[in-house]
Amino acid sequence: MSLTPEEVYFQLGTLMAELPDLAAGPTTPEMKAWLRRAAELVQSTVGLADALQFKMAIENLDGLLRARHARTIAAIVQRALAKAELDVPSESRGAFVTASNAFDVFAAVRRVLNTAEADVLLVDPHADATVLTDYAVLAPDNVSVRLLTGWLEHKANLNSAAQNWQHRFGDVRPLSIRLAAAERLPDRLILVDSVTAWALGASFSDLAKDKRTTLMRIPPEAAEARVADYAAIWETAEPLQAE
Repeated sequence: MSLTPEEVYFQLGTLMAELPDLAAGPTTPEMKAWLRRAAELVQSTVGLADALQFKMAIENLDGLLRARHARTIAAIVQRALAKAELDVPSESRGAFVTASNAFDVFAAVRRVLNTAEADVLLVDPHADATVLTDYAVLAPDNVSVRLLTGWLEHKANLNSAAQNWQHRFGDVRPLSIRLAAAERLPDRLILVDSVTAWALGASFSDLAKDKRTTLMRIPPEAAEARVADYAAIWETAEPLQAE
């Protein structure tokens, strides 16, 4: 069955978000499955030269030049994503942001948060004070910031960071933090105005540490479900401090 341009775009974006470490370790069944999916999408998207180079890189991935072939595979999937983006409506473009350094990470998160008009909900089961000091501060003034986390080990430093936030911003940037059981929070998300959902490729505490990470805008129907799910969890979660 042929895919629509938007389906190709979102599948390629998901591939980039799920890119395994192809340069090291055993070639697992999950890695092989990723390579098969990538080969199918790349072949239907890029030109002949890239398709042949991609095929050669996969066939020789276990050889002496593994790191080089791994870089080739990632680069061609990225080019395929960029090419596929040209074929989708303007409102669907920009759904995938790949960041390779700390500056790119902060810029990408800032762009997402700057779209908020009323409220952002940050979901991260392993959040620490970094989510407030480095990322939540990027939200515009007069936008309510909420954090839903389940990482009780960082409760003390989150509480301290929240107090510093209140002292610094007061009512200009309202802040609420709630705790839920970590197993109820399988995602790392930025939910904007209870409409748009972005999935993060790593915990906020690790975003700037990773050499490469991805922010992926979740398609509207799936985003609606995520927003509803986490709204329900928020209502039953325990406040970190008196609100």
